[in-house]
Parts: sequence; structure tokens; C-alpha cells
Amino acid sequence: MTTKIQARDGSEPSNEVPVAPEILRILESSAFAELRARRRRFSAILTVLMLVIYYGFIVAIAFAPQWLAIPIDGVITLGIPLGLGVILSAIVLTGIYVRRANGEFDALTAQAIRSARP
Repeated sequence: MTTKIQARDGSEPSNEVPVAPEILRILESSAFAELRARRRRFSAILTVLMLVIYYGFIVAIAFAPQWLAIPIDGVITLGIPLGLGVILSAIVLTGIYVRRANGEFDALTAQAIRSARP
């Protein structure tokens, strides 16, 4: 079976692509639409959060270097733990995404696949 699958930008594809009927049923299922919406929303939230953390640190470096230079213990300044915090936040946010992907998103994926069975 061949079908036209709409491109992500909404434009019509230039040629037809062979697609199995099971795949079409998955793509058209409400479970798959819910999966895409939830994953997109959650990914956007985590992305914005990481960008705020990262660019907040960069802005602090650019406009308040004296604030980051405040000594907290000997030669260690405030900028060092804040920089480590930026790195750790990326690791933590990745872990949060993986945990949700392995739980909620995998369950929705399985539901979408089940809904495609005749």
C-alpha cells in the first residue's frame, strides 16, 4: 500500500511512500497523537528549563563577573559550584526525561501499537 504522508511542516510530499497498514493505523490512533503531544510538551518544558539555567549562567558571567568571583572557601569562588550546578542540572534533567520516557511514554507507545492491531 502506498500513501502520502504529510511532511512535518504541513506541506505535501513530493512522492508517495509505501507504508504498511499497521503503521498507518498507529499514526492515526488517538493514543499516538496523545503520545506525541505529551512528549513534545514535556520536552519543550525541559528544554526551556535547561536554556534558562545555561544562559542564566552565561549572563551572570557576562554582566556580573564580580558576583561569581565572591570567595566561598579559600580559592573556591561562587562561580565554581554554580558552573558545576549547570552541568549537574543537565544530567538530572536527562534522568528525569529517561524516567518518564521509560514509564509513561513507553506505556503510551504500547497502547498505540495495541490500537493498530485489527
